[in-house]
Amino acid sequence: MQDREAYIVLNMIEGLGPVSVRRLVDCLGSPKAILEADREALMEARGVGEKLALKILVQRDSIDVEAEMEKAADLGARIVVPLDDEYPEALKAIHDPPLALYVKGRLLPTDSKALGIVGSRSTSHYGLTAADRLAYQLGQTGFTVVSGLARGTDTAAHMGALKSSGRTIAVLGGALDCLYPPENAELAGRIAKQGAVISEYPMGRQADRMTFPYRNRIISGLSMGVLLIESDLKGGSMHTTEAAMEQGRTVFALPGRIDTPGAKGPHFLIKNGAKLVERLDDILEEYEFLIPPGELEAPAGAPAARPDVPMTEQETQIVEALWQEPMDVDSLARAIGLQSHELSGLLLGLEMKRVIKTLPGRMVELAEDLRRMH
Repeated sequence: MQDREAYIVLNMIEGLGPVSVRRLVDCLGSPKAILEADREALMEARGVGEKLALKILVQRDSIDVEAEMEKAADLGARIVVPLDDEYPEALKAIHDPPLALYVKGRLLPTDSKALGIVGSRSTSHYGLTAADRLAYQLGQTGFTVVSGLARGTDTAAHMGALKSSGRTIAVLGGALDCLYPPENAELAGRIAKQGAVISEYPMGRQADRMTFPYRNRIISGLSMGVLLIESDLKGGSMHTTEAAMEQGRTVFALPGRIDTPGAKGPHFLIKNGAKLVERLDDILEEYEFLIPPGELEAPAGAPAARPDVPMTEQETQIVEALWQEPMDVDSLARAIGLQSHELSGLLLGLEMKRVIKTLPGRMVELAEDLRRMH
C-alpha cells in the first residue's frame, strides 16, 4: 500500500481525524507508516493515547481501499488526497484539512478564486433573491460559488451560479451516495457538470448533526471569503462564518429587516466587523488585488485589451461595441444581443478588469487609458 491509499484508509477509520493523522505522520514519517506501526509506536505521537491507538489497530486491517475506490467510481466520482495535484491548495493551509475528498465533477486551479455563500434553510424571499442574484453576478465575474447544497440559501446560491454559466462547488454533509436533501439530486447532477460535488465522508456515511458542522470548515476553507445571507444567532451557517474567521477569511453579511429572525446573525456579524454587502461591488472591492492593472497594448484597428486579463467572446463583443462611442446599457444590450440582466454581470466583470467605466445615467464607456489609445 502506498501513501495515497493510506490516506483513504485513515480517512475511513472512525474516531481518527486530520489533526491526529498529521501528528502521527510527523512522528512516524508517512501515512503508510501509521498503518504499519504497533500500539507503542502509535502512542508516541502527541495526543494519541491508548484508546485512539486501539481504534487504528482494530479498524485498519478490515478496510478494503480498492472496494471503496470502486464504489466511488460507480458513482462517477474519484477520491482525491493531499498528495494529488487536484487537491485544493487552500484546504492544505487550514488547521484540519480533509484526509480525502470524494469528488464528482472537477476541481480546477481557478477555484482558488471562490466565495462561500451560506444562510438559513428557511430563508425569506428576500434572502433567496439576494443569494440567487449575488451568486449569478459572482459567477459572471469569474468567482466560483461554494455552498452546501442544503435547502434554502444554499440551493439559491448554487442555482444562481449555474444560471451565470459560472462554476460552483457543493460540499456535502454526508457521503456522495447518501445525498441530502434527496430532492436536490438533480441539482447535484447539474453542479457536477459545471463544477464539483464533494464530500470528505466515506461511502455509506449518512449526514447527521455532527457531520454538517464539521463540513462547514471545508466551505470556508475553499473560499477567499464567506457571505452570510440570513441566519439566527445560533444557525448552522454562523458556524461557517466562525470557521472562516479562524481561517483568516473575509466575512461578509447581508443586512436585513430588524424585525426578522434571519437578520440577527448578519447584524451581529456586521456589528463585530463583518463587511456589509448591499451589492456585488461591496465584495469585489475587497479583492481588487486579484486583477493586476498591467500594461495596455492595442493592435492597430482592434479593440485594446489588457494582455494579462483574458476576455471571453461576449466581453470582446462589448469592447468592440464601445470602441466607437459610449452607449447606454439598454442600447449596448441590443447591440450585442443580450438581455439587460445578462449584460450587467459581464459589465461588472469588465469594470473589475479595468476595461470599462460606468457613468451616470446607465452609460458605459471604455476605460480612459483605452480611449486615449483609440
